[in-house]
Amino acid sequence: MRIIGGQYRSRRLKGTPPPGTRPTSDRLRETLFNIMGDGVLESVFLDAYAGVGTVGLEAISRRASMVYFVEQSGEACEMIRRNLAELEVKSGYRVLNMVLDVAIKQFCESEIAFDIVFLDPPYHRDDLYERDLVSFDSKKLLTGNGVLIVEHSRKMRLPESVGKLQMVRTLKQGDSVLALYTAEEE
Repeated sequence: MRIIGGQYRSRRLKGTPPPGTRPTSDRLRETLFNIMGDGVLESVFLDAYAGVGTVGLEAISRRASMVYFVEQSGEACEMIRRNLAELEVKSGYRVLNMVLDVAIKQFCESEIAFDIVFLDPPYHRDDLYERDLVSFDSKKLLTGNGVLIVEHSRKMRLPESVGKLQMVRTLKQGDSVLALYTAEEE
């Protein structure tokens, strides 16, 4: 695992992903960040189901102003913290060791909205995809130009729309797909 671009480009990440985590491949991350381009710069970024945090670390490397890592595995959160320390990142992030539902409640209470949300639930948990899309539609968690990106298995079909969220693009790469959603204006 390594950082693809930005200020920490080519830096290797430490540790072996704990069982049950599936890090987003280098190639898929590169595609994701090529699409986002300068939109990452100064953004508030959520890496949900962060695993070992490769996507959020990439966002930090590309100068997101704030990155939230949400991961329920304590072991994976510790790997994120170790890699942040190894990269000497001292601010501009929060590592939340909790399930996404609890984090969403905290974000709503604190009135935090995201420019970019990356959701990568376990591929076998179809229930999480639907629940999370409904949560992000029903709560004010995206900024006006915010984008929600969902990584999922090629075998799964996500809905074209959920409430105000509209799928605007999909990208297929290997066994994975990135689905990009934006919110319709009210």
